[in-house]
Amino acid sequence: MQREAESMSEATSTETAFAERRHGGPRQGSAAAFRASVEERLRALEREMAEVKGRINGLIFLIAGTVAAQVILRLIE
Repeated sequence: MQREAESMSEATSTETAFAERRHGGPRQGSAAAFRASVEERLRALEREMAEVKGRINGLIFLIAGTVAAQVILRLIE
């Protein structure tokens, strides 16, 4: 799903750039297209950051669980 969003935003920016070159300058309404492209990229970054944050939290809990298990095993011995 992330790849689809990235490819859509790339396609939008490519189409905008092509239209600007074809018409010899920025199109009417290109500010809105640029804004929409930037917003889509930001949403994609937010999703990726949420995924990274989830993975880091998982690693922290794994490490904390391992440390707790080691402490408990040493106390039992």
